Amino acid sequence: MAALRTTRRAVQRARLAACVDRLCARDVCGRSPGEPEVKAAGISKPQFMDKEVQNILSRITGLNLEKIFKPIKQQLKPPHYKLLTDEQLDGARREAMEVAKEYLRMPPVLAERETICDVLTEDKILAGLETAKYVFTDITYDMPHRERFVVVREPNGVLRKATWDERDRMIQVYFPREGRMIIPPPIFQNENLLVVFAQERFEDILDLCLVQFEPNSADYIRVHHQTYEYIDKHNKYDLLRSTRHFGGLVWYLSNGMRIDGLLIDMIQRDLMDDAVSVVQLYHMLHPECQSANETNVQQAKGIELIKVFSRTDSKKGSYLELALQVYQEAISSLADQDAQRKEQN
Repeated sequence: MAALRTTRRAVQRARLAACVDRLCARDVCGRSPGEPEVKAAGISKPQFMDKEVQNILSRITGLNLEKIFKPIKQQLKPPHYKLLTDEQLDGARREAMEVAKEYLRMPPVLAERETICDVLTEDKILAGLETAKYVFTDITYDMPHRERFVVVREPNGVLRKATWDERDRMIQVYFPREGRMIIPPPIFQNENLLVVFAQERFEDILDLCLVQFEPNSADYIRVHHQTYEYIDKHNKYDLLRSTRHFGGLVWYLSNGMRIDGLLIDMIQRDLMDDAVSVVQLYHMLHPECQSANETNVQQAKGIELIKVFSRTDSKKGSYLELALQVYQEAISSLADQDAQRKEQN
């Protein structure tokens, strides 16, 4: 009982300190627009959730309804047939497009959360009384999980804040989320991820990762980055196109200044507008790069934008120029064939 009373007093003091920290954080966030901190934030590079960035990523993701509504394994039910007029069919298609856009809503891309290593108190009088750790969790129902207080009493008498892994496990115990396991499944181990990648089940593993981990957790970021690296290395970009994960892939490659393979893939698939949008996103993220400067000087647009990039910042400039050449020759050939048909008619 004495140990519990000591822990309770320490937790109350820590709660009070946490409340003060939150109030101070709100005061900083609520500064007026003219203060230096906000000015510094105003010149920072674009963020993933910025409207302009989201518009570009949504546009190049694509909207392949057959891929979005592909069959999934589920209990078989008798099919339903409907007779529709042309007007009703158009309405059903529009409704399907809206549902598809909801399916393509991109998960957030966040920075990794900072490690928790705060020691609240050290009570040597409690050292050695127990051989196991005690975890104390605030289970107030309407409290956001990020503000929920979770502390651990070590056998040596140290009372500390719980680590992120401990917090995630305890929150899953008291507030279970459907599909999430208390202990992450072995599929997320590095050696097992390689097996999943070899089977080209990139969308499946990213969907499962989205359920199992928080978007700012180290495991979430690790799995996503390893998936993106494998896709880029083996040129499997199309397997994520028309999925909610394609925007994250493009964002990752653009931030890392490694869009060459993606551009070549888009050009070969006759997605020139998407390739131009990727270069524009690249220039937004790296406004100081050589291709961005030359683009501003030459006022380059469209395919010329990609040519400038291939001559300056591209790491595979010769391959990119070859892909552009083949694309332009194909366009010229199609134009000649159309002209011949018109003459014949």
